[in-house]
Amino acid sequence: MKKQWYFPALVSWLLVAACSPQKAGVQRFGMVTGIRPDKIAYYKQLHAAAWPGVLENLNACNIHNYSIYLKEIEGKHYLFSYFEYTGSDYEADMKKMAADTTVQRWWKETAPTQLPLPDAAAAGQTWSNMEEVFYQP
Repeated sequence: MKKQWYFPALVSWLLVAACSPQKAGVQRFGMVTGIRPDKIAYYKQLHAAAWPGVLENLNACNIHNYSIYLKEIEGKHYLFSYFEYTGSDYEADMKKMAADTTVQRWWKETAPTQLPLPDAAAAGQTWSNMEEVFYQP
């Protein structure tokens, strides 16, 4: 199975925290990916009733304050996500998430809806990391 990181990723091994100041023990992540216009309604439906096992896994893997936004820009649709990581070993938590069978099933549902940007696609990922340029605690 192709590795997909959606929390945010879901989502990505190469994420690094932005250099701006952060609350102790919290790393913030912003990510972006495309979405197929004909799959937007299904994507919204999935997330309106997110599976309890997926939500439990996010908490178990120290992912909090997770949000996904939808935006159309010049006729193309994009998903923008934000989450906070409060754990001490991001890579281990992402491996734990990827090993969860419920999360794997969830990704099989969400993967066909998304259109990775070129940098993510070249790395075999779905979401592209965004640089944090401002933070107001």
